[in-house]
Amino acid sequence: MADGDIVLGANQYGKAECRLVRVTRDSARHEIEDLNVTSQLRGDFEACHTDGDNSQVVATDTQKNTVYAFAQEYGVGSPEAFLLRLGRHFTEDFPWVTGGTWSAEQYSWQRIVADGEPHDHAFARAGTETRTAVVQVDGADTFVISGLTDCTVLKSTGSEFSGFPRDRYTTLPETDDRILATSVTAWWRHGAPPGGSDHVEDLDFDASFEAVRAVMLETFATFHSRALQQTLFAMGKAVLEAFPG
Repeated sequence: MADGDIVLGANQYGKAECRLVRVTRDSARHEIEDLNVTSQLRGDFEACHTDGDNSQVVATDTQKNTVYAFAQEYGVGSPEAFLLRLGRHFTEDFPWVTGGTWSAEQYSWQRIVADGEPHDHAFARAGTETRTAVVQVDGADTFVISGLTDCTVLKSTGSEFSGFPRDRYTTLPETDDRILATSVTAWWRHGAPPGGSDHVEDLDFDASFEAVRAVMLETFATFHSRALQQTLFAMGKAVLEAFPG
């Protein structure tokens, strides 16, 4: 095979799982923010692959340090806003970086109750549910995806399951009343706000996350389920109807 027949395909690289814990101590009542951040860059990196030329390779250690520096300089806020700030930095400060993907998992901590009051600086992890965020930059286009994972839900009635195929391996009986429990993973992409994607940072991502989560959970609780798939579809449909933008 001739050298001209071998070409570099689409590629990206970056730093995965930069664990970021930021404690704000500007008063006696401390605040904690806990994220796991990944940075991946796309752009003109062909010379590195073909010739070992690192002149346009933003070191993964630099990407990691930028995550920590931005948290110190600007704070964290919503994970979506933090990732947007990272994406803008890398694509504006390094012209050959034409895009990338920046993602985060945010872990929730609740204050421990001591003497009947939430403690100022002691926390307990709030279950396994994790908030997620992804920012994708592709040239002039920016996309923001919010979500959650490991949201474990259960309803003790209001669910049935029948009419499914049966063969010699089927032992499950049909039922018109059962306990329904599952672990929900969901993502939703934000539409461009008025003014276009350049103004996406103006969105209140924290309020949006809480509102979408509330709609999903309320639908799970109130929708009479004949199949888990039907319930999940109803949850997604309810979110899209509540937030059509």
